[in-house]
Amino acid sequence: MSEDSLKVSKDRLREVNSILVSQPEPANKNSPYFSLAEKYNLKIDFRPFIHIEPVSVKDFRKQKIDILKHTAVILTSRNAVDHFFRLAKELKIEVPADMKYFCISEQTANYLQKYIVIRKRKIFTGQRTAQDLMTVLKKHKNEKYLFPCSDIRKDDIPNFLKENGYSYTEAIIYQTVASDLSDLADVNYDVIAFFSPSGINSLFHNFPDFKQNNTRIAAFGPTTAQAVRDHNLVLDIQAPLPNAPSMTGALELYIKKANGL
Repeated sequence: MSEDSLKVSKDRLREVNSILVSQPEPANKNSPYFSLAEKYNLKIDFRPFIHIEPVSVKDFRKQKIDILKHTAVILTSRNAVDHFFRLAKELKIEVPADMKYFCISEQTANYLQKYIVIRKRKIFTGQRTAQDLMTVLKKHKNEKYLFPCSDIRKDDIPNFLKENGYSYTEAIIYQTVASDLSDLADVNYDVIAFFSPSGINSLFHNFPDFKQNNTRIAAFGPTTAQAVRDHNLVLDIQAPLPNAPSMTGALELYIKKANGL
C-alpha cells in the first residue's frame, strides 16, 4: 500500500456514532449488531435497500419453460424455494415426487419442508457455497436441471453447468428491485454497510447525485467491494477479513481504531 493510500485511509478514520445496515432488522434479539450497538453506544438502524418481487405467471410463460421436463431443481436461497413452489401452484403443476433437489446449504434444504415432506424426497446438499454445490453436481451429470433464480444473480453456477455440458434451463422467477429510500434523503450516517452490488445500485437509483463526503462505506464480499469502487466511492471497511469473518467483526475493528478504543 502506498503512502498516499495510507494517508487517505488515516484521514477517513473518524469517530463512528451511527451505522445504517442495508438489510432487514435481525429477528434474533441476540444478533451481534445489537451487542455492537450496546457495547460502543452506537445508533444502528436497519433498512433494506432492495426487495424481492415475484415474476408473474404471464411473464414466466414468456420464457417458454416446461418445469415438468426437468428431473432436478437447483435451489440457492429461500427466495428461490418460495417462488419455485409459488409458480408451480399458480401454474397448477404438481411437482413429481421423484423430482430431485440440489440445495446450496442444509438451511435451504431444511426450508423445503415448508412445501414438501423432505424425508420422502431426493435432496442433495452443499455445505454452504456455490463451489460446495458444484462438487455435489459433479456426481449427477445426467439430470435435466432447472435453475430458478432472480434477474440478478451470480454467474458461478450457470457458468459451471454450461462449461461442463450439463442439460439445464435458467428460469427467472423473481426480481431484485431497488427499494424506495426517499425518506433517507436528509438523514446522514457515519457508516453505511452494503452486502451486494444491488444495494449499491439501489443507493444511486434513489440518489443519483449521492456524495460520499465523510460517510464511511462498508462492503461484504469481493463483488460488493468492486461495486463500491465502480461507483467511485471510497471503500473504508471490507469484510470478511481473516481476523473478522463477519460484517460486525469488521465494523468493530474499524470502530476500535476510529473511536480510539
